[in-house]
Amino acid sequence: MSLAVIHSRAVTGASAPQVTVECHLANGLPGFAIVGLPEAEVRESRDRVRAALQQCGFEFPSKRITVNLAPADLPKHSGRFDLPIALGILAADGQLPTQGLSLFECVGELSLTGALKPIRGALSMALATQAEIPTRTLIVPSGNVAEARLASKAQVVGADSLAQVLRFLKGFDIQNETPLDAVQVNANVTTPAPYGELAEVRGQLEAKLALEIAAAGQHHVMLQGPPGSGKSMLARCLPGLLPLMTEDEAVEAAAMASLHGELNISQWKRRPFRHPHHSASAAALIGGGGGGNPKPGEVSMAHRGILFLDEIAEFHRHVLDMLREPLETGVVNIARAQRRIEFPAQFQLIAAMNPCPCGYYGQSRCRCRPEHVARYQAKLSGPLLDRIDLQVFVREVSAHELSRVPDFPICDDPFFSATVQNRVARAQQRQLTRQGKLNALLTAGEIHQHTHCTSEAIDIASQ
Repeated sequence: MSLAVIHSRAVTGASAPQVTVECHLANGLPGFAIVGLPEAEVRESRDRVRAALQQCGFEFPSKRITVNLAPADLPKHSGRFDLPIALGILAADGQLPTQGLSLFECVGELSLTGALKPIRGALSMALATQAEIPTRTLIVPSGNVAEARLASKAQVVGADSLAQVLRFLKGFDIQNETPLDAVQVNANVTTPAPYGELAEVRGQLEAKLALEIAAAGQHHVMLQGPPGSGKSMLARCLPGLLPLMTEDEAVEAAAMASLHGELNISQWKRRPFRHPHHSASAAALIGGGGGGNPKPGEVSMAHRGILFLDEIAEFHRHVLDMLREPLETGVVNIARAQRRIEFPAQFQLIAAMNPCPCGYYGQSRCRCRPEHVARYQAKLSGPLLDRIDLQVFVREVSAHELSRVPDFPICDDPFFSATVQNRVARAQQRQLTRQGKLNALLTAGEIHQHTHCTSEAIDIASQ
């Protein structure tokens, strides 16, 4: 047979559309052409595939080889198409039986020795296969097996090399060691999460209450105060106050980490906590970047978790203003000339800033002129501040308070993180029972329907 068809998947944004790899062998001068809008790394697969086939003991056909990656209008990136191209060439040359190939989808980058290297986005591919064609088995590099099997209903097989894949397709099973048991063990995390402990923060009762309210209602928070008052320490406690992630939330967050190649199975079901430096560009924060394959930014990497912007007034104003839409809608839309890509971005923002350039506004040691203070605070636009529900001033803690030894064990503190987490979980359950969503997601009409504010409460809120 001179034509073979292998099924694979691309990654565009957060989705993984199906790609058909068609390999045709014809008589004539030997050549190797790849068509179907391949990027440079896909075109380079010609040399990787040739070397891998020869190293694995297969004959590379001395024919005119044409590989078509369909659909032709979808850009193809990365080396994930190496494996399907190699299998297609062998099938078209008769070195691999074609019967049953339609039951599989395969992805993987080949080394020159024929070994399979891990790729990015394996979880998104497994989720797409599970949703669209659940009867198909997805073949991935062994390094991606645990990740791909997070899609619980997907049929996934891992392999270390091209030779192993061929033995599997010819009817021999792959002896595949996978850390899947580690995934199941970590599904209910019992080890302490790498978050701050709220009870270790001395004083700051008002700020602690604000964090609990923010966690319960999924509100965005701004902490403002002088240097050393504990703003960053408080911010790092917020993820530990949130309830454990559900299975669906964990898969969504893991899919974003997979696109960046940052998925850590040992952190399964732990809330993402992203804290980019204030020099971050708009593309780094929101997503995008050069080339035809935009990447998710920090707001999407924080999906279902926390985005912490320390020293928020030091970020470029135009970068901060790009947060308006994600904060409002929970998604990021990146428009390009030929297509539009959407990334999820349902995160909770916690920001920290000083009240003035020196940080000691209102104190005798502050030397900032009024125009400097106004310019500094104006870096945050009104529409952005309007989307931050809670704005708390964090006061400086006295040396006496910092040195005081607590009268009871830290676990008995009413603001012990685990204790607050239980209160937050109960508060969220009441919200879901009452209105089907958390407070921060209520529309204007739903607020009037489910809340009954007294005139005194309205006066306080309007101050």
